[in-house]
Amino acid sequence: MLHYSALGSAILLGVVGQLLLKSGAEGAQNIVQQFLHPLTIAGFGIYVVSGLLYVVALKGLPLSIAFPSVAVSYGLVAIAAHYLWNEPLGLQQVCGIALLGVGLLVLHAR
Repeated sequence: MLHYSALGSAILLGVVGQLLLKSGAEGAQNIVQQFLHPLTIAGFGIYVVSGLLYVVALKGLPLSIAFPSVAVSYGLVAIAAHYLWNEPLGLQQVCGIALLGVGLLVLHAR
């Protein structure tokens, strides 16, 4: 159970990291400002913690289960980006997210 908790936490922190990186990019005038923006730095820091948790998850889970599970983050980021930045979330994106979800259900079925 520890390994699944670590995986879930790694995925959620990866989503937060991605959203922070986007926020840092939005507030910057150029590439140097983007990399030095506090939200970008926070996003990188959260990615480091996410990576450490992922390593913990890999200790007890097969890579063939853990790695595809990270696909959950794609859907979460797409949904969050739609609400935060009004990015597209049409039928094409919803169908893609649904296909990922079905694939993960099949992968995790016992």
